[in-house]
Parts: sequence; structure tokens; C-alpha cells
Amino acid sequence: MRRERATVSKKGRHEPHEEHADESWLLPYSDLMTLLLALFIVLFGMSSLDAKKFEQMAKSMSSAFSGGSGVLDNTSANPVENPSVDMGKNKETVQDPVKSKPSSELQKELARREQEDLEKLKRRIDQYIKGNGLTEQLSTKLNQSQLMITISDNALFASGQAVVKPEARKLATSIATLLDEFPDYDVIVSGHTDNVPISNSKYPSNWELSADRALNFMRILLLDKQLNPQKFSAIGYGEYRPTTTNSTNVGRAKNRRVEISIIRKYQNGTQVISATSGGNN
Repeated sequence: MRRERATVSKKGRHEPHEEHADESWLLPYSDLMTLLLALFIVLFGMSSLDAKKFEQMAKSMSSAFSGGSGVLDNTSANPVENPSVDMGKNKETVQDPVKSKPSSELQKELARREQEDLEKLKRRIDQYIKGNGLTEQLSTKLNQSQLMITISDNALFASGQAVVKPEARKLATSIATLLDEFPDYDVIVSGHTDNVPISNSKYPSNWELSADRALNFMRILLLDKQLNPQKFSAIGYGEYRPTTTNSTNVGRAKNRRVEISIIRKYQNGTQVISATSGGNN
């Protein structure tokens, strides 16, 4: 009987109830889902993800996970500043005030500086001409496209020849020295003749004579190693660009000339691309 009662007592005893599962993990899980949703919204709203925006977002996420304000709390924050500007805030930089101007103002300022450069060069060449008694052989002219130095052919060459006279080499050297201070300009050396035909064993026409004269004079200029050959070109126009009539001896003498043209980079405040530069300068 005691054994049966013990058995019944053992069978009649109920097992303890199982406790409900711990659901406290749902709170951080829902917070995590909210943060992930906010992250996707922020990424979608960014037109472009740059380093500054990503850094700000990372800080917000870090703050949210550590108990601070999260991404959604920063929706009314100030706009993100330009990262290129921020990067320079801690650096002492000295900028050219011209480069910091808008494009149109920049070009006007550069055109103004160019005008000053060319006027300065013209004054120096005029002083050289006057100081050396060359007013009958050289002249200068500054217009909207160039500063032109005109040299009569009898100051440089013998009749029908293209070899630069020994005494004219000094002139070429002096002009090259003056150009040293203005190395950024394209320079065109052009040869011109009158309309009297020439035909000999070396020059079948005035085309070849004018081109050879321009080339030979340019070569002497470029003996100055401070000058950049890429900025120079030589052209022969023959008889086809006269400055006056060819019907008189005086007129023909004026038409026989070599011109050195320093080409402007800006005309009427607008940048132009010179044919001599090939668009690379």
C-alpha cells in the first residue's frame, strides 16, 4: 500500500509551468530596423554620395547606436558644406585674386593685364628705335589683335636675297631680348615683297623669297634660348598683302618688309585661340 501511494503521489505531482520566452530583444531589433530604414532613405535622398556626406552620416549612425541622436534627428540640420572648402579651412592658402573671380570678370581682368603688357613692350621697342636712329626703318602698331613690329627689307636683306645682313643681326637680337619678358604670347614672323616678279635659280617666285626671309629672321630671334620655339611661326605672303600701292618706287619699298606680330590672347575681353598655338596654350 505504501508503494502504491508513493507511486500515485509521484504521478499526481504536476511539473512546474514553463515560463514565457524572453521578448526583450524585440525592442533593440525594432530600433535597428528603424535605423536601417533611415539609412536607406538617406542614401536614396543623396544625389551624390561624397566623402563629407558619408562622414556626417557615419557620425549620426554611431551616435544613434551609442544612445545619442540618430539620423532622423538630423533631418533639419544645416546643409552640408562643400567638402573642397572644408578641406582648405585648416590650411593657410594664398590665392590669386584674379583666379577667384567669375569667368567673365576673370577674362576682363586678364585682357586688361594683357593690354598693359603690350603697351609696355611697345614703349620699350619705340625707345629702342628712337635711341638707335631707326625711325625710317622700323615702326610699331598696337591694335585689337596684335602688336606689330614692321621692319623694311633694306634694313635686313640685300635686294633679291634672304640672308640677314650682319648689322641686322644685332637688331634681331635686341628684339628677342625685349620679347624675353613676355614669353606667353604667340609670335608670327611674316615676309612680304612688292609685285615685281623674281625668278632665279634659288627663288622661282616672290612666295619663296618672302617665306625664306621670314624663316631666316625668325631663326636669329630663336638663338635667344629664353624664347620658346613652340610660340613662333614663319609665313611668306609674297606680294599679296601690300600696305600701299606698288605703282611707285616709294610704295614698293614700303611693301617690301618683315613683320613681327605679337598676338593677343584676348580681344574685347574675350579669350581667343590663336592659330599658331594649336589650341594647346
